Amino acid sequence: MTTLTLSHRLGDGASWIEPTQQAVQLIRAWQQRATQRRQLACLSEPQLRDIGISRGEALREAAKPFWRA
Repeated sequence: MTTLTLSHRLGDGASWIEPTQQAVQLIRAWQQRATQRRQLACLSEPQLRDIGISRGEALREAAKPFWRA
């Protein structure tokens, strides 16, 4: 499970930048993972053979929630 911790330090006007960047990176990773899983589910049998996985393996991976690696 991914945990994101945000903190605020008084007097430091830029303290929100790093946590914000981390949050953006996490959201991008989730979006990328979701896209890749949708694409994996759509591959043909020959394409799956080319990458060395079965239809069942592809569907199990595609069924995972985007937040789970």
